[in-house]
Amino acid sequence: MISVTDLSLAYGERTLFKDVHLKFTAGNCYGIIGANGAGKSTFLKILAGEQEYDKGDLAVTPGERIAVLKQDHFAFEECNVLDTVIMGHPKLYAVQQERSGLYAKADMTEAEGLRAGELEGEFADLGGWEAEAQAGQMLSGLGLAEEDQAKLMGDLEESKKVRVLLAQALFGNPDILLLDEPTNGLDLESIAWLEDFLLDFPNTVIVVSHDRHFLNAVCTHICDIDFGKITAYSGNYDFWYQMSQMLQRQARDQLKKREEKAKELKEFIQRFASNASKSRQATSRKKVLEKLDLDSLTVTTRKFPYVGFKPDREIGTNILRIENLGFAEILQNFSLTVHKGDKIAFVGAEHQAKSVLFDILAGEKEPDSGEFAWGQTITFSYFPKENAGYFNSGLSITDWLKQYSPDQDETYVRSFLGRMLFSGDEALKPVNVLSGGEKVRCMLARMMLSGANVLILDEPTNHLDLEAITALNDGLTAFKGVTLFNSQDHQFVNSIANRIVEILPSGVLDRTMLFDDYLADESVKTLRAEAYQDAARRI
Repeated sequence: MISVTDLSLAYGERTLFKDVHLKFTAGNCYGIIGANGAGKSTFLKILAGEQEYDKGDLAVTPGERIAVLKQDHFAFEECNVLDTVIMGHPKLYAVQQERSGLYAKADMTEAEGLRAGELEGEFADLGGWEAEAQAGQMLSGLGLAEEDQAKLMGDLEESKKVRVLLAQALFGNPDILLLDEPTNGLDLESIAWLEDFLLDFPNTVIVVSHDRHFLNAVCTHICDIDFGKITAYSGNYDFWYQMSQMLQRQARDQLKKREEKAKELKEFIQRFASNASKSRQATSRKKVLEKLDLDSLTVTTRKFPYVGFKPDREIGTNILRIENLGFAEILQNFSLTVHKGDKIAFVGAEHQAKSVLFDILAGEKEPDSGEFAWGQTITFSYFPKENAGYFNSGLSITDWLKQYSPDQDETYVRSFLGRMLFSGDEALKPVNVLSGGEKVRCMLARMMLSGANVLILDEPTNHLDLEAITALNDGLTAFKGVTLFNSQDHQFVNSIANRIVEILPSGVLDRTMLFDDYLADESVKTLRAEAYQDAARRI
């Protein structure tokens, strides 16, 4: 158990947390949520003992082990993958290393022999004999192939390193598990595996995530950071959201009543302040007005951007035809016909194939074989997964967006930036210093200005907070055109897509249905299993 009492932290004049009182107990999973910059990751670092705080007390039950998902993806470059996972249980790893060192000696002294005997007992008690097998099972569940498990960390691509570090945090049954954005870099299958793991995990889990489906699946409690306070609610994310909406409505109603009361008092004071017979009443009402603290009833610090895509042109019936498209070894003989009204989610483990397909359709890459044709009525706008190349200049956000605007009027352009929460001086920041989330919001503003009737989006929810993801989700749901997209956010896919296309190692699965129905469909499960078994045999 972790107990937090009267905890406070401030940076200069900015108070991050004040008088926080919380208890995190075994058998529960706590989701930490809040707007960008609210202090979610900082709070997790405090719990991990990696961040100092100004006052208060933090107590961990004696003897309990805390495991933390590491964010430095390059910290174990010279270590092999299985050893990196086992390092998640430091005591076991230390015993394993000392034991291996003793047995590597040509001759052991009597003292070393006795020590080796002690280490054998410790090794067995700590589960050392099963450690490599358990580490391998975790890595397989997280989508890391056996051949990758034998490599050095430095030889893995970054998305695979993320999975190894997650396995490291999960390894060895820690008493308290701290996870900061554990679904980043995972595909939908690996996220499902992690959800199942955490549902069976008997100890304490504290997690920061922007994945609504994940929070709903695993959390028993939500801890909301707002106004420097952390308030705990029983239930998952959807329960918290409904509760918060109700509380915000009540606060708005109360604020409205106070504003009406203040207006009434001001009018009375102005009308009768100079009237001798009414001056006492006016003075009394002035005192009441001074006690009305309207600022204390601010509803929330959260800001939701507005995302809305309006096509300039009605879409026709001929949208897109793809025939036998190929690119290197990544995409082979891909064919598809897109229809009016389609909102297609491209899913599955072939992530590179999806990005290459989108790049080809957007004209960013030339295919090696095959062909595709857009309909005459089609205009498209593309959101690539890698967008850093758009932001290499020192232009202000306003001038950057003007490049993509049919109307060069600054007020017009800044109105779109305002919708994406860039107002005032924020809109004058140079684009080459923007955060990942700010760049995504700029790219979405660019798409909104395009007036396109087909949208292509490759992992658009990366780097966005829950508020922005919700706004984008709503915008794409309401969009009247055609959408082709790829995302690892389960709820995002399930709530937008009406057609699912999965690129398999050989062939394509194409079903007109919701994503949850696709995952539950027995015929789909059989075809997917057969495709991956065939691919494994070929390897």
